[in-house]
Amino acid sequence: MEQSTKLGSNKTGIDMSPIHSKQMLEGIERFPLTDTDTFFARQTLKQTLSEDAGSLGSIPLPATVKGVGKSILKTVTGHRPEMFINKLGERLAYERSGVRVYEALILKCQFMAANGMAENEIDISRLKQFRNQEAEHMELLVDILHTLGADATAQTPDADAIGVAASGLMKVVTDPRTTIAQCLEAMLTLELADNAAWDLLIKLADDMGHSDMVEKFQTALRQEDVHLLVVQQWHEKIVRSQASLIS
Repeated sequence: MEQSTKLGSNKTGIDMSPIHSKQMLEGIERFPLTDTDTFFARQTLKQTLSEDAGSLGSIPLPATVKGVGKSILKTVTGHRPEMFINKLGERLAYERSGVRVYEALILKCQFMAANGMAENEIDISRLKQFRNQEAEHMELLVDILHTLGADATAQTPDADAIGVAASGLMKVVTDPRTTIAQCLEAMLTLELADNAAWDLLIKLADDMGHSDMVEKFQTALRQEDVHLLVVQQWHEKIVRSQASLIS
């Protein structure tokens, strides 16, 4: 069984080098940050982040005349369709990332099981089912955006942000050093965020009066609930077995 908690020559802690750690602590006492230093450091950081960065992006204009008409209508009736488009774009980007992360996990599980590097605790067919459902969710969102007259290939601001967040999960799964348990921990993060975002999207669709979308999004959320439950069970089983003294 793979182990992620074995004892080894970990040199990252301060206690591994008593001489250097003592010198570092002495340096902190000799050169303390004054309140003025801290103030200017914060001001510099604030100016760098707020003045030079600009916005993360913008919401693309509707790609069709029909889309423009719907946007104007929603604006007149007190809604902001661009915010809805932004969140739909975010979900699309995240579902696309979900497909890729699941695909990477499938390949890793298959390789490690075939080479005797880990016990086959994961149902590969179930992983493939989850990957396919993530792809279906992605296609659903593409269709919804087209229905609204929006460009599904445009990257909205929130899509940009969530894409960066998801890239960290991909790095965990594709790192050859990570164990299946560590990868499942990343998948838990992915699915928890996924569930919360679908729940919000359902509420936004309901606020906008898109009852047909609400039903479709609720179906997607029910599938995501299953993803979360199964991944959590796999992760718990592996970690608890590793923590047990009984092999």
